[in-house]
Amino acid sequence: MITRRSWAAAGATAAATLLLIPGPAHADKSPGTGSQGSVSAGGGRQGQEITSVIRYSGAIAGGKGGKGGGAMQPVGDWTPPACWYEPRTAEQFRDQVERSYEETVNTPGQHSYAKRAVGMFRDKYKDGEYKDYNLKEKDKGAWWVAVRDPDRQFEDAAQACDKEPFWVENGDRPPVENALSPELLAHLAYARLRLPDTEVSLAPEGTTKVNLPTWAWLDKARFKPLSATASVDLPGLNLSATTTARPGSLRLDPGTEDARTHPASGACAKNADGSVGEPYAKGKGDRTPPCGLTYLRSSGEGTYDLRATVTWNVSWDGTGTGGGGLPDGEFGAEQPVRVEEIQAVNR
Repeated sequence: MITRRSWAAAGATAAATLLLIPGPAHADKSPGTGSQGSVSAGGGRQGQEITSVIRYSGAIAGGKGGKGGGAMQPVGDWTPPACWYEPRTAEQFRDQVERSYEETVNTPGQHSYAKRAVGMFRDKYKDGEYKDYNLKEKDKGAWWVAVRDPDRQFEDAAQACDKEPFWVENGDRPPVENALSPELLAHLAYARLRLPDTEVSLAPEGTTKVNLPTWAWLDKARFKPLSATASVDLPGLNLSATTTARPGSLRLDPGTEDARTHPASGACAKNADGSVGEPYAKGKGDRTPPCGLTYLRSSGEGTYDLRATVTWNVSWDGTGTGGGGLPDGEFGAEQPVRVEEIQAVNR
């Protein structure tokens, strides 16, 4: 039997969910089917999209992969958070709730349960447990609300932040896991850090010969440390963290089992000057390259897909803390290599 108490609890939860979706709750649209909008300190909507109060700067990107670079993939099982709690001023929270309420109740064909749910939620913060969204206390604290990573909103991990908005006095720590902190901001900056394409220089370039060592190297001028900063600046709350990735080793995968890598592990260490490997020069033909590979079979009419992956060493620092290390990240790319047989001429 559905009691008045259970209906009220379900209604409040449903109304809280409405705050996380990018538009009115339609019967044919599941919660969370949109994306967060562009980053804004306003915490409101741009068009129909909820935006985060987090600002990002530095070497960041809105998506993963793509020509010209992409996002790091963490080494191991670690992943940045899929959801978190972040603050809103009393005015921001009031505007967000009122906007959700108006959009829901004024949508033609909207179900009565959705209207009732969002109305119950609004009443809780406007005229019920709280009074007028705590506007009279606006200089003493902030509302904290759940936010999901728009790229991961359907993952189970993104559903973990399911608490209704709650009030926190300035200086107090929010009593939940995944509340924004300098370290969590560093994790979010990690996910948005964009790295350059990993295209190695080769000699011979483009086409090489069977059993002929191919030299590979990365220019230190191109592979430099990169940083991304995530910050929140609201009255009574100033949080910031910078995540920095520094290029480390290079790993080569020839794209075929008929090849040897140099060194045998395929991992080329970074040199003291920041470069990886060594450019080929005249007179080095009888040497084994410190970083490279030797193909043992022709690629025929096609090419082999040489994959070069750089491991990046990651650390962070933030406001009020010394920071620390984060899991290494990887980013790689493929490039075609044609391998031909050495033609011998008999006279």
